Amino acid sequence: MANRVTNGARGGGERSPYSSSARRSDRYGGYPTGSGRAVRAGEERYRPGSRRTAAEPLSASWRPREEEPEPAPKRGKVGKLTKTYGWRVYALPVLAVVTALVVFDTATSPPETPQVEQGATALAGGEGTGTNGEGEAAPAGAELPAPQMDLNIPTADLPEGKPYTQQGQGTWHVVPGKSEPYGSGGKLWKYTIEIEDGIPPEDIGGEDTFANTVQGILSADPRGWAGSGQLRLQRVDNSDPDPDFRVVLTTSDTAKKVCGSSIPYEASCRKGDTKQVVINLARWVRGAKAFSSDLLAYREYAINHEVGHALGHGHIGCGKDGDLAPVMMQQSFGVANDYVAKLNNVPGGDRNSVPADGKVCKPNSYPNPGAQAG
Repeated sequence: MANRVTNGARGGGERSPYSSSARRSDRYGGYPTGSGRAVRAGEERYRPGSRRTAAEPLSASWRPREEEPEPAPKRGKVGKLTKTYGWRVYALPVLAVVTALVVFDTATSPPETPQVEQGATALAGGEGTGTNGEGEAAPAGAELPAPQMDLNIPTADLPEGKPYTQQGQGTWHVVPGKSEPYGSGGKLWKYTIEIEDGIPPEDIGGEDTFANTVQGILSADPRGWAGSGQLRLQRVDNSDPDPDFRVVLTTSDTAKKVCGSSIPYEASCRKGDTKQVVINLARWVRGAKAFSSDLLAYREYAINHEVGHALGHGHIGCGKDGDLAPVMMQQSFGVANDYVAKLNNVPGGDRNSVPADGKVCKPNSYPNPGAQAG
């Protein structure tokens, strides 16, 4: 069994604690001069974790503690993404929410509705439906067109008559020709006369015949819009790249795409974004029941009514029973307020623009019917 070492001495006899070697050992923390190895003075105090007293010399531990590196903080999924992408990680959720809101708003927004005039479907610029007063038609090919209304207007049906082309190519060409400005004052409005590609000339008696008829109505007759002394009208062609409006003869199927089809009758319209005054070929060939067999009078009315929308006029009803109907009354559907009033609630139409008051007017083709015709 090993001997226990006391005061740095080992082996034989007991040595005085006051001997010089013992004192020397204690002072310098070394080994005493006896044989063998003694425990170094104060060694226990210099081991890792021990406490040094103030009386002991400053001396580094002979077995310094190995410092362990601090473990890296554990990162979750968000931490790893943050380390990789930085601040973008926090922007992604915000962008996702904004995108979802935009998609929802787009999906739930109501589609634009066409404004029709002569009996087409949806809006108000033509005769066929109510109008907002501007005679505008909705964009062609609207994604969700207004459903067709269940209307019973006997005088709105297309009369029997000559055959006509149902579907054209959906493009138009300008008929060459010009006129001098007509009228005595106010703004000069320039217009072109165009025909849809695919309409056979025999349907209309020739393209020049159609163009000359339109020009005569707008730029020659004092009963027309230019006869009021408040504006002037002038026909132009391709040499003028920016007319104020375009009178375009259009097949029935194309007119439904441009003007809408919520009203179950043939209609014309005015489409503001393309400046088109759309004249429905079916009506041009067949006319309207309110005008009986007077096809020319109906054509004069159709041109003046649709151009009236281009000039900024909205729909009105019969003012006095038995009088001539205002040119801005929807006479393609009839000249009785009770019939025309049924169009008031067409989507996008002229709300309550015509009262169902029993008044019935006579058909009329011009805005200034009292003027002397030339």
